[in-house]
Amino acid sequence: MRERFAVVGSNSFSGATFVAELLAEDTEVIGISRSPEPADVFLPYKWTEHDRFVFHRLDLNHDLDRIMEVLDEFRPAYVVNFAAQSMVAQSWEHPEDWFMTNTVSMVKLHDRLRTRDYLKKYVQISTPEVYGSTSGIVREDAPFNPSTPYAVSKAACDMSLMTFFKAYGFPVVFTRAANVCGPGQQLYRIIPRTIFCILSGEKLRLQGGGTSVRSFIHMRDVSQATIAAARRGTPGSVYHISTDRRVTIRELVEMICSMMKVSFEDHVEVTASRLGQDAAYLLDWSRARDELGWSPRISLEEILEETIAWMKDNWEVIRRQPREYVHKP
Repeated sequence: MRERFAVVGSNSFSGATFVAELLAEDTEVIGISRSPEPADVFLPYKWTEHDRFVFHRLDLNHDLDRIMEVLDEFRPAYVVNFAAQSMVAQSWEHPEDWFMTNTVSMVKLHDRLRTRDYLKKYVQISTPEVYGSTSGIVREDAPFNPSTPYAVSKAACDMSLMTFFKAYGFPVVFTRAANVCGPGQQLYRIIPRTIFCILSGEKLRLQGGGTSVRSFIHMRDVSQATIAAARRGTPGSVYHISTDRRVTIRELVEMICSMMKVSFEDHVEVTASRLGQDAAYLLDWSRARDELGWSPRISLEEILEETIAWMKDNWEVIRRQPREYVHKP
């Protein structure tokens, strides 16, 4: 029997890349997302031939009964949740939508799943945003100090899941990854947005001058860590997924400009910082290394080269795609 995975939020960049990595193995996968599948250029699982994936367009906020019917029929050993209202800055504008999707609807799903005997592991894709702005290297036991509605909604969901683990033995593991990136990422994210501006001759608006420090990691590396957490992770545990490489956003943009042989000054305009922008979250990922046997393999330079090539190779399609985040309640 093939292993069976259900991926909630399969249309997201992270979810679609994760599905592609699962399908590279001998697994059966179903995907659940509330939006229709976007253009193939944003769905890595459509870049190769396969017949072991079925997509279901269902909304956690409205279609929970149908979602449970799909899960009960498929009986996945692993449910991996990427679904979230994930934009940080926009969470200030409609915080109630972030709490409904990221907390309330999730609690309803978990309360149903806890009674299912087919579930071996539930992987909650959390976020370092729950720690707020930090200094030094952040361990998995760092206290929550969220500074945006998005971060609060994710922290509340994580805390609820821990009560389910303690009360019911719900087999949850958590992952919190550094800034994910790679081919297929939405055009409003910093790496594809920078490349798009350069290719189209526009100026990039760099919030706060790009002083925030981040680690960037290829979503394929993150996917491999997530698969390992599903199969070998200890229930109740948190696993950080990161690299030891840290750069400011400005340094990242400068790297892209250098690779594309253009002037930083000609293509970048500095603007004000956004509300609640965290200065840094640098993650200690030694638990993932020691317990899961995982380590990142793809360098930042390789990530940028791959993403530049993906955008250039698909430019005629990409240039016609929506570039801004559109909120859906």
